[in-house]
Amino acid sequence: QVQLVESGGGLVQAGGSLRLSCAASRSIVSINIMSWYRQPPGKQRELVASITSSGSTNYAGSVQGRFTISRDNAKNTVYLQMSSLKPEDTAVYYCCGGKSVIPAYWGQGTQVTVSS
Repeated sequence: QVQLVESGGGLVQAGGSLRLSCAASRSIVSINIMSWYRQPPGKQRELVASITSSGSTNYAGSVQGRFTISRDNAKNTVYLQMSSLKPEDTAVYYCCGGKSVIPAYWGQGTQVTVSS
């Protein structure tokens, strides 16, 4: 079992940047896929970005070129660098991970609000 704790959310103006962090309670070396999901108000949760243990990344089309996911196995931490933020990026952002594309572990989420 592993606990994931997100941080770094907040209120930012459109065009601004934020970096989200996801700290794990133990080593994430064995967690093949780490991902960020988000859930906008009144909408379903959606995949934002994912990264494998080998460093391969995948992004939703809506964030491609604006968001960057990375992982630091030595620090047991995954990051999501968000730039050129838009009001439609407003959501609760969740960190998750697992050995397959279906996450086994989820964080509690962190709120990101982008004002226009």
